[in-house]
Amino acid sequence: MDRLTQIKDWKANLEAARFAGLRVVQRDGRSVEYRTDAEMRQAIADLNREIAAAEGRPPVSTIKFYGSKGL
Repeated sequence: MDRLTQIKDWKANLEAARFAGLRVVQRDGRSVEYRTDAEMRQAIADLNREIAAAEGRPPVSTIKFYGSKGL
């Protein structure tokens, strides 16, 4: 299994656990327990950055929002 596929699998398992309300994720005979949902979100964000780097996409660093009064 190549590295990109492995990272995507880890991300899918972590997201499934998070959406199911679980805090313990098991993979390859190892388990990781997250204390908060914020820790899980950060782990998913880290995996997203690794996936983007492996696919050659630039990381998203800033998002700018523009608005108007709609006159």
